[in-house]
This record gives sequence, C-alpha cells and structure tokens, in this order.
Amino acid sequence: MSGLADPAQRADSARLIAHRTLQAVSEDEAYANLVLPRLLNEARLSPRDAALATELAYGTLRASGTLDEVIRACSSRELSDIETGVLNALRLGAYQLLKTRIPAHAAVATTVDLLRATGNARAAGFGNAILRKVSQHDYDEWCARISAGASELGELAVRHAHPGWIVGAFADALAAEGRVDELADALAADDERPVTHLVGWPDRITQSELIEQSGGAAGPYSPYAVRLTEGGEPGGFPAVAERQAGVQDEGSQLCAIALASLPLIGADERWLDLCAGPGGKAALLAALARQRGAALTANELHPHRAELIARATEGWDVAVKVGDARRYQVEELGQFDRILLDAPCTGLGALRRRPEARWRKGPDDLAELSRLQAELIDAAVRLVRPGGVIGYVTCSPHPAETLDQIRDALKRHPDVAALDARTAFATVPELVDAPTVQLWPHRNGTDAMFFAALRKLA
Repeated sequence: MSGLADPAQRADSARLIAHRTLQAVSEDEAYANLVLPRLLNEARLSPRDAALATELAYGTLRASGTLDEVIRACSSRELSDIETGVLNALRLGAYQLLKTRIPAHAAVATTVDLLRATGNARAAGFGNAILRKVSQHDYDEWCARISAGASELGELAVRHAHPGWIVGAFADALAAEGRVDELADALAADDERPVTHLVGWPDRITQSELIEQSGGAAGPYSPYAVRLTEGGEPGGFPAVAERQAGVQDEGSQLCAIALASLPLIGADERWLDLCAGPGGKAALLAALARQRGAALTANELHPHRAELIARATEGWDVAVKVGDARRYQVEELGQFDRILLDAPCTGLGALRRRPEARWRKGPDDLAELSRLQAELIDAAVRLVRPGGVIGYVTCSPHPAETLDQIRDALKRHPDVAALDARTAFATVPELVDAPTVQLWPHRNGTDAMFFAALRKLA
C-alpha cells in the first residue's frame, strides 16, 4: 500500500510517478522500462495504483507524437517554449482525456494538481486552458483534424502515433509479403501490452514443468517457450532464480533454434554467436550446443555486455570474447560451423516493449546501422568455413535491415548461397512464399524478428 488514505491522493501518487518517468526519459534519455519499476518499488504503491502509473507512463510515451500535435493545436506557444516538466504534465493530461475512461473533469483537475506538485504552479492556469481545449474533441476527431489532407500513411501515422518513416517501413515490409492490408493491425500491435515470454533451457527444466510453476501457457512455436497469462515478476519464479529458465521473447528463441537446425555439410563442432550481448540467444545456443557436443564462442564488443553474457551462460562451457566482430584474428577465419549474427539494428520489431523507442530513432540512425550490418555480414562470411551456415537476425522488419541486406550480401559474396529459412521454422504456420522469415507481433504474438539463412559454398 502507498500509505495514503485518500483514493484521490493515491491516484495523484500514480500520476506523480508517471510524470517522473516521463521526465527521466525526456531529460536523461532513460529507458522507461528500467526507470518505472524502480520508482514503483520505492513508492510501494498498491497494485491498482501501480497499474495506473504504468498505464499513464507507457501509454503517454507511446502516443507522445500525436499528443504533441494535439497540444500544439491548442496552444499559442511553440512546444519548444514550454518547459519540459510542464509539457510532460500536459501530455499526461491529454492522454487521460483522449485515451482513457478517466472523466474529463478529473483528468484536468489532477493535471493542474500535478503541475503544482512538481513545482510548476505558475503554469497551472496555462495547463488548465490547454486541457479544456483538448477535451472539446475525442481522439478520433483530433486525429482527423491533425491529419487533414495527409496521405493514407500519414493518417495512419497520426492515428497510431508512429513516426512517418516507421509507418513507411512497415508498409514496405508488408507489401513485400503481399500483406499490406495488415498495416493498421501491425501498428496497433505496438500499443498492446506485451505478454512476457519465458524460455526453459533444455536439460534444466521442461516446458511442462515451467508451465506448472509459472501458471503460463505453452508457446505455440518454441518447445521451450511459456507465455505468461497474468502479470507478475518473472524473477520471483524459482526456475528463473535458480537459472533453469529466463525471460526471452519466443521469436528470439526461434531464431536461436533455427540456427541450430540449419542443415550444414561436414562437422558440427564450433558455433559462434558473433554479437552476443546481452546473452539471451547465447544461453539457448549454449544449451543446444551441449546437446550436440559442440562448443560455443560468444563475442561482444562492449566489456560490460560481455559480463552479462558470462552471467547468462553460467553453467555451460562458453568462451566469452570481447572485441570488434569485424576484426577477428586471422587464425579464426573459416573455422566456425555455425554462426549466429544477431546484428545491431533499429529495434523496430520490439516497439511494444520499449514505449519511447519509436520517437528516439530516425532515418539517419538507419543509414549508419545498415553500414554496420553489411560489415558484420562480411565478417561472418570470413569466419564461417566452407559448408558452414550463417543465421542473420534483426529485431526489425525494415527492408534496409532485412531483405536489402541479404540481397546485397549475396551480390558481394558469390561464394555464399541463400538457404530456405522456412524449413527451420516448421512450427510457424502461414509463412510467406520467400526463403527468409519475418515474424510480426500482430500475427505471431512475438517481436518482429527477421531471419535469413546463408551457406558458405565449398
């Protein structure tokens, strides 16, 4: 319990925590999924109040682009002239007015109280006036007003609160599959509360044992996946605390399983996770490698992330290396049988899990990441032996990070051939007619993981 007897005061505590989360994201470039749990733990709110704080913080962050346009339409001042603390309070108020069932008078009144409580009392009248204007129309009406004259993609960008470049990327990816009619569903899925997925590591715990302990349901695709049906802290499960299981999206599990199941020619003894931090896929690969009698090397550029890999793979025989994957020693070239390249990417496939992420990256980030991805593919080709295989993975559906990368890599490397990756995803129904695999939250309930399979020719 929060220790505050008045329900209105408890609600204000929830709003204050939501505001502090938005401030940390805005001013410190913090990650909401790291900041908010800490604030909730410190405040010791009741479950109901914690749920309200979570809904307000995450919902406001996801919708902030559209909320800003609404606030701009209601204000005589430029948003850049509004202090961050005031603007975040207005965003919270607008979110309550337009995206929740909280009564308008309560949304306005509590936001004015929030301004006073956060040292912004002088802006109370300004905030009251803005939110009263916001309350004159509902969300659909505001979206229609803001996007008047825009293209169909522009209207979707406003309605689903995504930057236009991301909407365009999703549209291109779905068009390549012949499923552009799913665009609205794909965007809407980013705003749904994500289900937590667990992985039960082979030889440490069975899927049925993990289900019994967690109360979850079997994942539909991975034999090691359990999807939690209710909230709760996974770290409280004995299996997680005792390193029998971990938290890992089922799509991510499928990519590790796929790499392990690709057909290769010759020995199957040396595996490499080329960009292994923070270690989720490496842990599952380590368990699968042990079953095969293979040895796994996990490489990571950053020492602090290498430490995370070492902890994630504790108990398995994994060699953790620190270094630039593009600068491997000569003696390692052509020595690996299987290589997983989970390349650094925009992360557009996991926007539902990172509420602020959609507003933090732009096309400029994409260009730099695309160059890095190409260089890492080239490194993987140098490191894999003839007859060996590479699994290229991104948590993004953007064509520049997926299909374009594979097409260009095949042009650069005539000694590499594409394999049909669908054979490694046999449990996933209705895959499109293509050699690569693209998962989607709205379709599969997983992050939007991309997987392509390559073989070095003998």
